[in-house]
Amino acid sequence: MNQLIWFRNDLRLNDQSALWHATQAGTTLALVIFSPEQWQRHDDAPIKIDFYLRQLAQLKDDLTALNIPLIVRTIPSWKDIPDELVKLVEYYKIENVYANVEVGINELERDHQAQKALHAIQKDLKLYQDKTLFTLGSIRNKSDAPYQVYTPFKKNCYELLNISLPQCFPQPEAQSDVPKIKADDSKLPSMTDLGYDEIDKKTQALWPVGEKAAHKRLEAFIKDKINHYHELRDYPAAEGTSCISPYLTIGLVSIRQCVQAIFAKHQGQFLLENKGQEVWLNELLWREFYQQLMFDFPKLSRHQPFQDQTKTIPWKDNDAHFEAWTQGQTGIPIVDAAMRQLKATGWMHNRVRMICAMFLTKNLLIDWRKGEQWFMQHLIDGDFAANNGGWQWSASTGTDAAPYFRIFNPVSQSEKFDPDGKFLREWLPELKHLDNTQIHEPYASKQISKLNYPKPIVDLKASRAEAIEVFKNN
Repeated sequence: MNQLIWFRNDLRLNDQSALWHATQAGTTLALVIFSPEQWQRHDDAPIKIDFYLRQLAQLKDDLTALNIPLIVRTIPSWKDIPDELVKLVEYYKIENVYANVEVGINELERDHQAQKALHAIQKDLKLYQDKTLFTLGSIRNKSDAPYQVYTPFKKNCYELLNISLPQCFPQPEAQSDVPKIKADDSKLPSMTDLGYDEIDKKTQALWPVGEKAAHKRLEAFIKDKINHYHELRDYPAAEGTSCISPYLTIGLVSIRQCVQAIFAKHQGQFLLENKGQEVWLNELLWREFYQQLMFDFPKLSRHQPFQDQTKTIPWKDNDAHFEAWTQGQTGIPIVDAAMRQLKATGWMHNRVRMICAMFLTKNLLIDWRKGEQWFMQHLIDGDFAANNGGWQWSASTGTDAAPYFRIFNPVSQSEKFDPDGKFLREWLPELKHLDNTQIHEPYASKQISKLNYPKPIVDLKASRAEAIEVFKNN
């Protein structure tokens, strides 16, 4: 009997829990399922699908080197997956199916239905924890309840990491037997086959695929940047962040590998040498926090705010303002530069993500869910839990969120974190001739009367006061 490893957002050979367990159990085949209708419903960005496809082509070659054939299926909707799995299992004489847990409510239901269908024919879907450092649902406070505030959650994680760092699984060895599959079962679809436009080569080049490329990026960050991460991470013009998030999202690297990389010098002992390491570890734990929250609170997968009382906030339905925000035409340079960066590259620096999110939800008083959806539709690193958590933090609707009265002033943020206007000039060429003071708030200068750039669509001071009043009275 054969084993079947079902790849989802875990496209790697090294430290892949389900793959390791499958190959230890016997001769293994691999499976990937494309579900374009489901991706559309989940607002996955075309650039993310392209990244996934490019990595899958690389993974297919890597699996071939291990004598593991890859079966490819296109099943538009997840509801049809259980029946297809049963057919595959019976045709290829599969003993068990192996996969890694995913936290969204639709993903959990998909796996529940698949498990149910396999149990009916005396087979099993064996699920492993792979996307988080700690087993989902295992991090609990003294009342045995999920943490709802990050700081005590982080403290608990530190205590557990100090006891033992999560270990990585080795890459499986090549298997001696090569299972045969039908020739047409292994063909990978193109972007156009799946209903998407092709992504241009220049954009693709920003995000090379392959485990070697991913680890080269991680190693370079650990070697050259992590020690100064706390000093540079908030400056969008500086190359101070890891840019590992796209690779984490589709599982080209694991969260365990990232944590192990921090402590590699100390043979895996939990010993933080400096503030940069600590701050980057904390960012990884924020990601962990949001994954754990999404598992513990299913309402987060149902477009609900974490704080129930914020359900009644009277968000504005202003299509013109939302359109200006999406196109980088708000008249607020730091917001517009960031939104144009997103459209051009599929990525946005974390500091300006918060600025853009807070501007939409506070200054424009537009529902955070519209912004959350837009980001998912354009981000190469669009992770449902992390994106939802970030948006709810900015909108003051989530757990451990920014207090509603603490509202970023985008001009002050721009002056602080892009003082020389380097980031603004890169994405707003129509303002590049302005000096380092004017460029952050062009129309505030009496010397400027006309520009090929929109005037601010709202008054920052008045809109801030309105938002505070709305939240206070909600």
